[in-house]
Amino acid sequence: MNSELRIADKKDWLKGATGDWEVIIGMEVHAQVSSKAKLFSGASAEYGGEPNDHVSLVDAAMPGMLPVINEFCVEQAVKTGLGLKAQINPHSVFDRKNYFYPDLPQGYQISQYKQPVVGEGVVRVDVEDGHSIDVGIERLHLEQDAGKSLHDQHPNMSFVDLNRSGVALMEIVSRPDMRSADEAKAYVTKLRQIMRYLGTCDGNMEQGSLRADINVSVRRPGEPFGTRCEIKNVNSIRFMGQAIAYEARRQIGVLEDGGKIDQETRLFDAKKGETRSMRSKEEAHDYRYFPDPDLLPLELEADWIAHIKAALPELPDEKRDRFIKDYGLSAYDADVLIAERASAAYFETVAKGRDGKTAANWVINELFGRLNKEGKDIENTPVSADQLGAVIDLIQAGTISGKIAKDVFEIVWTEGGNPAEIVEKRGLRQVTDTGAIEKAVDDIIAGNPDKVEQVKAKPTMLGWFVGQVMKTTGGKANPQAVNQILRQKLGL
Repeated sequence: MNSELRIADKKDWLKGATGDWEVIIGMEVHAQVSSKAKLFSGASAEYGGEPNDHVSLVDAAMPGMLPVINEFCVEQAVKTGLGLKAQINPHSVFDRKNYFYPDLPQGYQISQYKQPVVGEGVVRVDVEDGHSIDVGIERLHLEQDAGKSLHDQHPNMSFVDLNRSGVALMEIVSRPDMRSADEAKAYVTKLRQIMRYLGTCDGNMEQGSLRADINVSVRRPGEPFGTRCEIKNVNSIRFMGQAIAYEARRQIGVLEDGGKIDQETRLFDAKKGETRSMRSKEEAHDYRYFPDPDLLPLELEADWIAHIKAALPELPDEKRDRFIKDYGLSAYDADVLIAERASAAYFETVAKGRDGKTAANWVINELFGRLNKEGKDIENTPVSADQLGAVIDLIQAGTISGKIAKDVFEIVWTEGGNPAEIVEKRGLRQVTDTGAIEKAVDDIIAGNPDKVEQVKAKPTMLGWFVGQVMKTTGGKANPQAVNQILRQKLGL
């Protein structure tokens, strides 16, 4: 579908002083390739390290040094392209993008221009309000990152750290298919999820592994696209939403005051929550792209691409659909469980041979709730999938009640251990002996004649009696048996 033809839902229109407006969003996401070495050298691509500690002679652009392509980085780009349902181009070319900046030692960036390694694709994006959109991918190309200028180390000089120089990036360029800040945030979240499933980018935005340039324009609903402004290097999904909201409002204000939008590059100030002008696009110099004479064109064999495709893991969309179908989960529960590949694997271990909905409830409510409360992730959970499965088995067998199960979960979380052994050693087994339950019921009835009269007039008060019996038995009485005996004794 032509991106220009898609009109946003009316709820996403922005109200201006002179009528409704529509925001148009396209994105260029820069994702750092998960690789031990850089794109054209053997230097470490690891995050951090002392300044200029991960720099080879190639990265520093020493005379006579030639780049050598890292095959693994190419494989990671192809894998990402396949995950985005995109066309893989068997023939692609590396170009020199010429511009000067102090942290770009070569005086050019090795990138791809007219012939990228990955062509058109599409990403299905589920937005929080329940609707879904397809975002077109225009291209994915490989390029090397620049270094970093440090302006706060000396009162009169700027320093340069080349640790990032030459690190492999995938630039994923979308079509202008998004019509709200929520859609844009959901798109980046989905891209990040896909790449983390594939293992091609760790998505650690706080370390700069994933950042985006956001193109924003506004128009009257259904009219041709307006002039766009680009917001550079936003490295937080929350900030992306704020930047889009502010920039759309700014442009509407300019147009409604009779002005025109200047095509320009802007920066987002997170502290002020606003964008500000960085440079005019019209004044930007020509990058003078030309094929890099030191690098041969990339020729990818069909068998090699097929081999990568055959080894792809199950991706989020397919996993979500399977969880709904095979485990009878709601779409919401499936989305929560597939958010991370490790979370989905944990759930499947718990659900194996057990009721899927029960497993999902325990994983989402008890486990994820506790992990979030303590700031832990699934890789660091104190309760293994086998331990949680054992707790569920004890409930299903009638050995413990759901209430006691939560106590057992707490013990496993803090102390570890085998849930079945914990139940036996601590005397937590559920009381199913009807004689013992009957005695507890008789004691409660005998001690509360006034409540007995009330419950006959108002049967909903039965819950009070159930609570008292459970309290007397330390929560160990079988709730179904308690209900049944109470009804029988009270004549309900």
